[in-house]
Amino acid sequence: MKTIEIPYEKDRHGWYRFFEILPGSLTYLLLLAPAILSLINVTFAALFILLYILIYFARAVAFDIRILAGYRLMRAYAKLDWQELLVEVQAGVESDKNIDRPQWHLDNLKRLTTQPSIVKPKDQIHAVIIALYKESREILEPTIQAIVDAKFDTKKIILVIAYEARAEGAKELAEDLIGKYKDHFYFATSVGHPNDIPGEVLGKGPNITYAGRMLQKYLQDKQIDPIRVIVTTLDADNRPDKNYFAGLSYLYALSPDPVRVSFQPLPMFTNNIWDVPAPMRAIATGNNVFYLMLTQRPHLQRNFSAHAQSMRALIDMDFWSVRTIVEDGHQFWRSYFFYDGDYRVYPLAIPVYQDAVLAKGYIRTLKAQFVQLRRWTYGASDIAYIGYNGFIKKNKISKWNVANKFFRTLESHVTWATGPLIILLAGFVPALLHPRNYVANELPLIISNIETFGLLGFVILLYVAVKLLPPRPAHYKPRRSILVLIQWCFLFITPLIYGSAAAIYSQTRLMFGKYLTKFDTTEKAVFIPTDKQ
Repeated sequence: MKTIEIPYEKDRHGWYRFFEILPGSLTYLLLLAPAILSLINVTFAALFILLYILIYFARAVAFDIRILAGYRLMRAYAKLDWQELLVEVQAGVESDKNIDRPQWHLDNLKRLTTQPSIVKPKDQIHAVIIALYKESREILEPTIQAIVDAKFDTKKIILVIAYEARAEGAKELAEDLIGKYKDHFYFATSVGHPNDIPGEVLGKGPNITYAGRMLQKYLQDKQIDPIRVIVTTLDADNRPDKNYFAGLSYLYALSPDPVRVSFQPLPMFTNNIWDVPAPMRAIATGNNVFYLMLTQRPHLQRNFSAHAQSMRALIDMDFWSVRTIVEDGHQFWRSYFFYDGDYRVYPLAIPVYQDAVLAKGYIRTLKAQFVQLRRWTYGASDIAYIGYNGFIKKNKISKWNVANKFFRTLESHVTWATGPLIILLAGFVPALLHPRNYVANELPLIISNIETFGLLGFVILLYVAVKLLPPRPAHYKPRRSILVLIQWCFLFITPLIYGSAAAIYSQTRLMFGKYLTKFDTTEKAVFIPTDKQ
C-alpha cells in the first residue's frame, strides 16, 4: 500500500520540519511587519497596511455575496422532493409526476443517457459511524433519532456507534441504544476502540478507523461490494437534516467516479444556539455563514466534521489517519495524495445540525470554546504534510496543482492568525512610533472610513444569521430574541481571542515541535430549563 500516513514525531526532520515552522514564522513576520516597516519608512509601512486591509475588504465583499448565494441554495435544496429525484435518477428519465425540477437535475438526467451511474440509488447502502467518547445519552440519542426520522428508507442504513473503551459508561450507553434502535436499520452494532494501540494519538481518527475495519469485515462476510456503501462519520451531537441521506444518494449516483470524491454537507451549529452564551453564539453563527460561503467555492472545499466517502476509498487508503487530532480536514489530503491528485470534494448544501459550545458553567464554556478552536487551527499541521508529500516526496501530481493548494492552505492559516490583529490594531502602529508624522496620523482615519463602509456587508451577515436561527424555544421569553441580536457586539472581540490567539498558539507549538497528540473533546452540556427565562 502507498505510504500516506503522517510521519511519527521522531521521523519529522529536514524539509518536514521546515514546512512545520513555515506558517508560524510567516505569522510572526506579518504581525511584526507594521512595526519593522515603520522604523524603516513610515510611508511604506502605511502603504503595506492599507494594501492588506483593502485586499481583506475586497475578499469580505465577495464573502458576503457568496453567503447570500449559499443561503439561497440551502433553501432551494430544502424545498426539493429528493426521493422523487432519486426515482428519476434510478430510471434515467423524467417521471410524469407534476413536481418542480431544477434545470441542473434535467441536465443530469440527460447526462445519464450517455454516462450511466456507477452505483444506482437502489443499489446503495449508507453506513453511519458515530464517534462516542464521554457524551451523554441526551446528546447521542437525538442524533440517532434524527437518522431514524430521515426522509429515507432506514433499512438501507448501517449504524455503527464507535465508542472509546477507556470512557466510563460508553459501552453500556452504546449497547443500550443499539438494542433500542437496531430494528430500524439494515444492521446496527457498537464497536469499542481498545486502549493504547501503539502508534495512535488519543483522538477520533483511531476510533472511527477501528470501527471502519470492523465494518469492512462485516461487508466481506455479507459479500457486499464496498463501492455500494457510502460512509458518513458523525460526532455524537451531529444530527443530519431529514433530506441528508437522499441528497447524498443523489450526488453519489451522479458522480462520474464516486471513489475519488468525498461529500461535504453543511455544518450548522444551531442545535443549542439559543442556550449558549453570547460569545459562543457569535462564533457559531460565524462558522455557519462561513460554510454557506464555501458551497459557492467547491475548489476550496475540504472535509470538516461530518462528511461522507465511499467505503471502497476508505478501504483502499486504510481509513482515516491515526496520528493526527484533525482527522477530518486531513482526510482530504490523505485521499488527494493516495489518488495522485485526482480527488475532490463535492459540497452538499444540506445541513448536519451540530451543537455550539456549551459546558457546565460560563467560564468552562469560554475555555471549552478555545480548546475547540485550538484543535481546529491545528489543521496548520497539514501544511507540512502537503509540502513534503507534494514537493519533496516523489509523486505523479502536477507541481502547479500542488503549489496552488499548498499556498492557498498556507495563506488561509496565516490569515486566520494575523487578519483580525492587523485589521483592528496595525493602523495605530505607525502613529505610535511616529506621533508627529502626518501620514502615520491620517492612517487610522483612512482605515476607519474603509471599515465603516465595510459595515454594509454586516447587514447581509446579520440577515442570514437571523434567517438561520431555529424557532425560539418555548421556555425563553421574547426578550431573549433581543439578547441574541446583541451578541453581534462580540463579533469584534471573538476573532481576536478565538481566532488569532488560537491559531498563533497552534502554529507556535508546531514551530517548536510541541505537537498536540490528544484530541481534547469539547465538553457537551445539555441546557435544562427550570421555567421561562
